[in-house]
Amino acid sequence: MKHRKIGNVMTDDVVTVGPATPFKEVARRLHEHRISGLPVVDDDENVLGVISETDLMLRQATQRPVYEPPRRRLLPRLTRRARAEHRKAQATSAEALMSRPAITVRADDTVTHAARIMAEHRVERLPVVDDESRLIGIVTRRDLLQVFVRSDADIRREVLDEVLTRGLWLVAGQVRVGAEEGIVVLEGELERQSEVEIAGTLTEKVDGVVGVDNRLTYRMDDSRIRPVEQARHGLADEWLRRV
Repeated sequence: MKHRKIGNVMTDDVVTVGPATPFKEVARRLHEHRISGLPVVDDDENVLGVISETDLMLRQATQRPVYEPPRRRLLPRLTRRARAEHRKAQATSAEALMSRPAITVRADDTVTHAARIMAEHRVERLPVVDDESRLIGIVTRRDLLQVFVRSDADIRREVLDEVLTRGLWLVAGQVRVGAEEGIVVLEGELERQSEVEIAGTLTEKVDGVVGVDNRLTYRMDDSRIRPVEQARHGLADEWLRRV
């Protein structure tokens, strides 16, 4: 299957700052360009870190009201997160504001890979770098959501071509495919039970698919066939190990 690449959805006109950029200039660029974050780069376009609106807001969040007496600090700031937040709250430049090291991706990585990275690290944007780790673009959560605005006709076409014809080598018309609002319905009869499962699994991995209603039936239950025998019965099993 041909998953969309980050290079197809990223923004290549990236707003950046240098490590010495003052706090107020960082805020000004976020406001003027209506963005919620930006990368910090050196003179060679190497990504040093990333700044988000949340990093700037820490300054206001940690300020006490004018007439409130100083709070007694019972415990020292021991955690890494606490130390980072304290540094950002006192920051006067991009270097002190940024989160580091920067989490980056490559243009030929898949959209699915970028989504996993964002979810794992709880970030909203990822700088895109080339083979020499220089900045070439940026991808945001909004960019990744483009896969879910694919038309049902486009999704159906890919399921027919990539999953059923090229993936399972099925004859045209053997499986009926419907798609509505990203939900794909598979109907028909296949030779083996394992092929039914593979068809459903591969369909789920098509970009833009929200869910799969697998109504396929089978003529032979091959669930108890030993691996050595299974290899003689077909080629479809290899697909599950590739995705």
